[in-house]
Amino acid sequence: MSTSDLRYIDGVTTVALDRSACTGCRMCTVVCPHGVFEMSPDGRATLTDRDRCIECGACARNCPAAAISVDAGVGCAAAVIHGWLTGSEPSCGCD
Repeated sequence: MSTSDLRYIDGVTTVALDRSACTGCRMCTVVCPHGVFEMSPDGRATLTDRDRCIECGACARNCPAAAISVDAGVGCAAAVIHGWLTGSEPSCGCD
């Protein structure tokens, strides 16, 4: 299984993109480990599949235009990753 095949809990990720602020630098496409971003024909980034986002925050930290926001390390995605790393059941407290 490749990382692009991984999906988390649908509809919970906090990643957001302000396309009007995007300068087309492509950093989000370079640093995102799950390929959540791609460049559109107009030269700006787009979100391809928000539910692949693991909320690591690399995109937001590396966006020079501050066009991306994400609450890194919070929510259900962080719980899923923690579960994988520890071999336990994911728990984000949102039951």
